[in-house]
Amino acid sequence: MTIAIFETKPWEQDMFKKELKGQKILYFDKAIQDVPLKKYQTANVITSFITSKIDAKTIKNLPNLKLIATRSTGFDHVDVKQAAAQKVKVVNVPTYGENTVAEHAFALILNLSRNVHKSYLRSLKKNYSIEGLKGVDLQDKTIGVIGCGHIGLHVIRIARGFGMDVLVYDINHDKFLSETLNFKYANLNEVLKKSDVISMHLPYCKATHHIINKKNIGLIKKGAILVNTARGGLIETEALIQALDKKILRGVGLDVLEEENLLLEEHHIVHREKVSSKTMATLIKDHKLLRKDNVIYTPHIAFYSQEAVDRITKTTIENIKAFIKGKAQNEVKS
Repeated sequence: MTIAIFETKPWEQDMFKKELKGQKILYFDKAIQDVPLKKYQTANVITSFITSKIDAKTIKNLPNLKLIATRSTGFDHVDVKQAAAQKVKVVNVPTYGENTVAEHAFALILNLSRNVHKSYLRSLKKNYSIEGLKGVDLQDKTIGVIGCGHIGLHVIRIARGFGMDVLVYDINHDKFLSETLNFKYANLNEVLKKSDVISMHLPYCKATHHIINKKNIGLIKKGAILVNTARGGLIETEALIQALDKKILRGVGLDVLEEENLLLEEHHIVHREKVSSKTMATLIKDHKLLRKDNVIYTPHIAFYSQEAVDRITKTTIENIKAFIKGKAQNEVKS
């Protein structure tokens, strides 16, 4: 088979080469939309991270394509319906970094609760004043976990270690888990109203788009911290700006943004002859948000530990091997 691998690093290439002997492998260090179609049009298998937008047009232009193996848990960057229409299977990496992403979420929470980022920036200017740097304890505070999958559960375990009370919003309720980990389920509004810290761990889909928005963000407890290490589209950017301006939120920690790829592509976008008003509006909102000193942004690296990346690569290789043998594993459906 011809396997096209996008967004790949040299060490990953060595793993793919070793494990997929006998296959023709095409390596690209860029996202799929940044590579000319003619270079991978013969591919039977394509694999990428979430920066690659594997849309309907791309899939239609790959007549030999049989498998899309995303090196992520989320698959909203893949047009799964178009893939199904062409009988192309889509597989993902269902679990690889529940502890990794959860740890990053808490890195953001601790950073904001103790003003670590502000202290660091001051120290660079040789300013060692503690004025305005008073933090807050996490012990005895309530954390609201929105989405109680593998990552959400690990966040709960960490939170309990800090002596926090835990409220959970999830469409599925597991009484055994709630009793074992000592947390309570609540509806979304209650979680927003009662939580001192809110951490987002939902998948992104039509039902979860802007689950936090201008209509409900005002319910958030004054002085709360909001962290999103899941998907940018879960939170309406304008709502975040509004909550910060009104001092509803003490701070915001983001590893994801709405249309975050626009920031990566900004240099190219501003030099285009025609730029849509929607694109420019999104860029302006993102910049307005990121300029605030109580907003921390990391560039989608919550998953990015050596151990997690190793697990992602190994599972992807196993997914491809299984498909070659005629048994798709970790398949996702539209």
